Amino acid sequence: MFETFAMNEERVLALAGLFQACALAQQLANEGSCDEATMEASVASVFRIDAPSVVGVYGNISGLRLGLRNLIAQLDESDRDMSVTKMVVTVMRLERSLSGRPELLGKLQQGIVAAQRQVEHFGQGSAQVMGRLAELYASTLSTLKPRVMVSGNPQQLQQPAVVEKVRANLLAAVRSAVLWRQVGGRQWQLILYRRQCSMLARGLLTGATLDR
Repeated sequence: MFETFAMNEERVLALAGLFQACALAQQLANEGSCDEATMEASVASVFRIDAPSVVGVYGNISGLRLGLRNLIAQLDESDRDMSVTKMVVTVMRLERSLSGRPELLGKLQQGIVAAQRQVEHFGQGSAQVMGRLAELYASTLSTLKPRVMVSGNPQQLQQPAVVEKVRANLLAAVRSAVLWRQVGGRQWQLILYRRQCSMLARGLLTGATLDR
C-alpha cells in the first residue's frame, strides 16, 4: 500500500522536469539567456504527448540535469532558489485549475498540434515556434488562477523574445506538472518522502553525468 504513495524514479523525473522549466524561466527573466540544449529538452516535452515513458517525454535523463540539481537543492535546503520553488508550487496549483477546465485543455492540445507543424517547418528553437507557444500560454493558462508571476531584470522582461521564451518554458513546466500527477505524484509526498526523493534524484543525476 505504502509503495503506491512513495517516491519512485518516474515521479522524480517528472518533478525534475517541472523544476527545470521553472529554473529556465527564472534564468531568462534575470539574464535574458539560458542553456539552449537544456531549454530544448524542456520545450520538446510539450510536444511529446504520447511518449512511451517518462524518460521519453524529455528525450533522455541527461536533458534533465539542471532540473535534478534544482530539485536536490530544494530538498536539501542548502542552496535553493526560493523564486523557483514558489514558481513550482504555483504551477502545481495551476495544473489543478487546468484539469477542471476540459474546454481549455482541448484548446491547449489543439494549439500544441498546430505548433508541432511549425516545428517541422521552422525548427523547435525558431522564433516562430517560441512565439506560437508563448501566444498559446497567454491565451489559455494565463487566463486561469493562480497566475504564475515571474520577476527578474526589467530590461530583460521588456524584450519580446525573452518574454516568449519565458512563457514557452512555463508551458513546459505545466506539461511536467501534468505528467507528475499522471504518474501518481502529489505535493505532500515531497514532505513525507523528502529523503527518498533526494536519494533518487542524486542517483539519477550521477547516472546522467556518467552517461554524458
